[in-house]
Order: sequence, then structure tokens, then C-alpha cells
Amino acid sequence: MWTPCQIRELEPGPARLYTRWVMQTQESLPERLVLAFRQTMLPCCLACASVLLTSAGISLRAATYNVAQRDPKASDDGPGTAERPWKSLTKAAETAGPGDIILIRGGLYRERVLVKTGGTAEKPIRFQAAPGAHVVLTGADRLTGWQRVERDSPVYRVHWPYRFITGSRHNAHPDDLHHRLIGRCEQVAIEGYLLHQVLETSQLAPGTFSVDLSNQVLQAWDPANRDLSKVFVEASARQEILRVEGSYVQVRGLRFRFAANMAQHGAVVLAGAHDLLEDCVIEAMNASGATFAGQDQIVRRCVFRDNGQLGFGANGAHRLLFTECRVENNNTKGFDRGWEAGGDKLVLCRDAILERSQFVRNRGNGIWFDIGNEHCTVRQCLIADNEDAGIFHEISFGLQAHDNVIVGNGFAETPGAWGAQAGIALSSSPDCVIERNLIIGNREGFNFREQARTTRRIGQRGEVPIWNHDELIRHNLIAFNRDAQVWGWFDVKDNRHWPAAMRTGPGIGNADNAPGNDGQKKPEKALMLEDLRLRFENNVYFAAPGQGWFEWGVRWGRHKSYASLSGFQADLAIDSGGCVTDPGFLDIVARDYRTSRAAMAPLAEVYPQGPVPGVILGVQPGTP
Repeated sequence: MWTPCQIRELEPGPARLYTRWVMQTQESLPERLVLAFRQTMLPCCLACASVLLTSAGISLRAATYNVAQRDPKASDDGPGTAERPWKSLTKAAETAGPGDIILIRGGLYRERVLVKTGGTAEKPIRFQAAPGAHVVLTGADRLTGWQRVERDSPVYRVHWPYRFITGSRHNAHPDDLHHRLIGRCEQVAIEGYLLHQVLETSQLAPGTFSVDLSNQVLQAWDPANRDLSKVFVEASARQEILRVEGSYVQVRGLRFRFAANMAQHGAVVLAGAHDLLEDCVIEAMNASGATFAGQDQIVRRCVFRDNGQLGFGANGAHRLLFTECRVENNNTKGFDRGWEAGGDKLVLCRDAILERSQFVRNRGNGIWFDIGNEHCTVRQCLIADNEDAGIFHEISFGLQAHDNVIVGNGFAETPGAWGAQAGIALSSSPDCVIERNLIIGNREGFNFREQARTTRRIGQRGEVPIWNHDELIRHNLIAFNRDAQVWGWFDVKDNRHWPAAMRTGPGIGNADNAPGNDGQKKPEKALMLEDLRLRFENNVYFAAPGQGWFEWGVRWGRHKSYASLSGFQADLAIDSGGCVTDPGFLDIVARDYRTSRAAMAPLAEVYPQGPVPGVILGVQPGTP
């Protein structure tokens, strides 16, 4: 058995220094060194101790710690018990180890929480709300010390020490004229309701505020003209609220709001492998609600709503499982929808799954895959009333979209969004399978969008060419879409989207010899529609009077409209087994997509399998 001296010799860095200091001086270490020990060596030392104690027949049990911000007995100097809880979540995050449970009682926690320590598959670290507790983590602090500005209007001023974005002409991100106000990070709320920011004090009006960064002054005007020293005013002061860097960390039952985060940065960040976010609400952030940047993470039964730019973003989140969630009314600040805004955006993710969730009323795309995603899945989701595309799959590979209800998307007048305002739009994204979706009542039903594009690949340097090819669109019901049920928006000069019989103009290499996804091969002969291998199989189409059927080509180039399925099939020869049938839905407005038994017979293969949240599916009872 090792002696204490031998164990001390094995202890590196802070742990060894801690042992020697205590033995030689019998005094406590400086706080910074103790913190370093806790964060870097304590987990290793505890693991070693666990092995030694287990071999001696002694077991270590995980602890349950309590945090109660409102309890008058709460103190971070206490033991974290039910009787003497901790005051802050920061204390809990610094202390918790594998298997520990942090039980959080109701309260408003104004702090940034950093979780560096991870758990294990058998012993995750759990941060969860106590039963029935209303727990809010906020990026805002209360503003006090208001003074009335000497003018007729009830405008008040207060000291403002924060500058969230530096090195920028407009103190904004993106740093351009369109975003010079939208891209700022300041937020002010009176009794929980956000005010509207203006750039100049001369623009102040009821319900607005402005910030003078040079003079460190914030001025605000209450919507009801009240004295701001007599009402509850808070302002976002932290750019992050929660960051989890450890693996196997679970967060359950918490609410997050009011971070001063800049665009493209989540207020809640999960960066560890196998982390879990469950039954949480993420709302009213300045920019993105959350960022998922670890592998094998699970997001379950969460709500992402009313965030300034995005509901959430994901980057490198391989095998993300996003299930039973609601992503609603995001991009409230009006970020450029063509840049990065709306429900969400996934980048360079492999095998991510979005399922059984609702993506509704977002100011931009409902679901956006952009840049080098591989083999992601969207299934059994309601994707409705988003201003741009329901699903926009851009310069990515191998989307599997099946058994979804996609309705009412794409009706915003977004500049440059041609081809990207459909129920589903594949933009330079090969090897996709789209099946058993109800694509109903969108601006356009199913779209291809094509340009000369390149993309990054996961784990590779540089970029490679990418374009639409080897696509399978089968067993879908595409109906009641306004401008077209199917539209091929090919903005390419090589005319690859026309078959050989309709070919005019120059071409580039064919599918075998064109620049491939490895970026190595060179063009040798003309690429034609036959080489793209775009297949529509056994879909059901329908258009009401005044609605479009099939469009091929961009409006500003060679283009042809087809008023019938037979014409589309005869000219392009990419649709087989398609038919025209009125689905006879019971009540589209109420999202009741049940049909009679007779009407279901030709729809059986195109109807979603399994439940979809927020809609009614199946056969109408009592019908023949």
C-alpha cells in the first residue's frame, strides 16, 4: 500500500503544492490556488481515492447539494445541505463531481455559470430544479440610481459601464449599416418587457432606450411615462448565462433569459460530449438562445422562443438528438434572414436528428442546415408559418427528411431568397432523400436551388465543389402551394438542368468527370439533366385554381412553366409514378389533415407514418 509521502510524490502541480503547504504551515492556501486545485486536480484525486477505497471495501456515494438563492440561511460558505444551502450556482458548479445532484430551489439567479467538471455515463452530474420550483437564470442585472434628464419628457439616465463588442465601427455584429442597431447587444426590460433600442437620444420615445458608450450613459423612457426610480428595471449585463464544458452534464427544468450575447453566440452553451438539456426554456436572448457544440448531446422537451437572432445554433454537434422541442418566434430583432436568422442553423454536423418537434413562426428559415452537414435527419416535425423556407438544406450532404408536416412557409419578401421560400429547398446539396412529407400551402412546395457553390467538409481543410445530384423525392403529398408545387431554380450558365433533347448553350463536365466532392476531377464533357439523377417517384400533387404546378429554371434565365403533371413528366423525364389527387383534408386551417377512408386509399404511401405534434392525422371517423 502506498504511503502518504508516496501519494504526494505522484500528485502533480496544484495538488502537490496544496499537500506540502498544509503539512508545512498548517495554513490555508490562497483562494486562487485552491480554486485551481479544485478545477484541475480534484477530480483526478477523487477518482484515485475512489479506486483505493473501493479496493479496501469502502464505497463512495454521490452527494445531493442544495442551492436556494432566496433562503436567508443560504451561503456559499456552508455545506450545501437542505438546511444550509448554497447561495449561488457558481459554488455548485465548482464543487460538483461525478454522480452529484444539484437541486435548485426557486429564485432569480443573476450569474454566469461555468461547469468545467464532467461526469460519466454511469454517474452524470445533474443540475435540476427542485420539485415545483420556478428557477430563472438571467443575464440581466437590476438598474438603480436613475436620474431624470432635464427636459420636458420623462427620460431618465443611469451609469452604463458595459461595452460588449469592441473593434467595431458600429459596436455591432455584423458590422454593417443594416445591423448597426440590430447587431448591438444591449437589452433593457421594465417589469419583464423589453424596450426598443434607438441609436440617438433625439430618437427617444415612450418604450425606448439609448446607450452612449463614450460617456457611459444609458437613457430610457418608460412606456407609461413612469419614474424609473420607482419601477423594476433591469438590463442585460452578461453575454453568457451557462457554459457547460464537462461531459455527461445534465441540466433540467430551468429557465434562461436576457443575455447580452452577440450574434452567432449562444447564451446557453453545451460544449461537452453526452450533455443533456431537458425541460428548459430559453427565451428573450439578444441573439441566439443556445449553442450546441459537443458530440452525442440530447435536447429534449425544451422551448426556444422570442430570441433576437436564432432559437439555437449547432456547430460540430455530431449525433445531436433534438426531440420533442418547440422553436418559435425567433429573430425578433430582425437580423438579415439571408445571413443567419430564424429558427436555427446547423453547421458541420454529422448524423444530427431533429424529431417530433415544432418549428413555427420564426422570422427566417424554420430549419437551416448550412455548410458541410452530413447525413442529418428531420422526422415527424411540424414546420409551419416560418417566413422563409420550412427546411433549407444548403451546401450540405445527404439530408433525410421524412414523415413531416410542412405548411405555410416562405411568404416573406426576403431579398435574394429566390428558391429558398419553399416547404423544402435543397440548395446545392446532393444525396438527399425526401419522403412521406405533407408539403401543404407554402409559397412553393419543393424546390431545387442551384448556384456555383463550394463548401467545407468535416475534418478537412479547404473547400470542395458541391451541387444538387442523386436526389430522391418520393411518396410525398405536395399540394395547395401558391406559386408552384415543384420549382427547379437553377441559376447556372451551363444549362445542366435541361435534358439532352432540350439542350442549348455551353456545358461543363458530366457527373462522372465534373469536379467531384473531392475537388480533384476536371470537366471533360457536357453535364445534362440525365447526369444529375434527380428522381421524383410516386408523389401525389394537387393545386387549387390560381395556384402554380411545375416551374423549371430561374425567372431571369431560360424558364418553362408546366400547367400539368403530364407536361412536366414528358419534357424532363424526372418524375415517375406521380399522380394528381385532391387529398380532401377535413380542415386545413385547423391543421386537421384527416381524410375519408376512400380518399386515404391513394394517399396511403405518401402519408406520414407516426404522430406529428400540433396536427391531426389519420382517417376521419365514420367515413366510407
